[in-house]
Amino acid sequence: MRDILARGLPQLGVSPDVIPRLEEFSRLLLEKNQVMNLTAITEPDQVATLHLLDSLSLLPLADFAGKTAVDVGTGAGFPGVPLAIAVPESRITLLDSLGKRVDFLRESCAALGLSNAACVHARAEEFAGDRRESFDLAVSRAVAALPVLCELCLPLVKPGGAFIAMKSVDCGRELAEAETAIRLLGGRLRDTVDYTIPTTGIVHRAVIVEKVSPVPKKYPRRFAQIKKQPLGA
Repeated sequence: MRDILARGLPQLGVSPDVIPRLEEFSRLLLEKNQVMNLTAITEPDQVATLHLLDSLSLLPLADFAGKTAVDVGTGAGFPGVPLAIAVPESRITLLDSLGKRVDFLRESCAALGLSNAACVHARAEEFAGDRRESFDLAVSRAVAALPVLCELCLPLVKPGGAFIAMKSVDCGRELAEAETAIRLLGGRLRDTVDYTIPTTGIVHRAVIVEKVSPVPKKYPRRFAQIKKQPLGA
């Protein structure tokens, strides 16, 4: 793992000084994974590439330094924990609806001394009631379809901020289906960026949606409605 990180991090403009913390987070993850289902990826070298370096591939795409960001549906902490480790000047909120995952993240962030990471147990559409349009950035590596993710994430972003969805390169249909949702939620597609995870030949896509105007008060809807009838469907 160390060798992979040492080769991959410079490609992303990340100092190798963060390697010990990334390694320790990986150790905590794999240790907890023995008693709790956090990740299907259990080989340390694959954790390094498919979790850590993939998460940090966002850094060339957006400036996180001095910014507030929310990782919606963070799961085992990706991409939020690696971002918090690599950019201590950022303030990252790790948001997930499963209490056990949030408990793991709280324990891990405490063990790592990550004072710039906050762990929140809540559903995104409910969290928006308290933190509506209060973040510079929202990121998500969740598996939900893009129209659903837009309604969960864009209400959390300030006008002038951005939402970055981490997707596969074959998400063209999803993106087309999300056009209406993006427009109704005050967004505008800024860019789609295909990136290769350092040290691998694996290509993923980042969909970058700029927040240009406030979200109408009626959004986000209840999750059952969002899932049953995504905007634009």
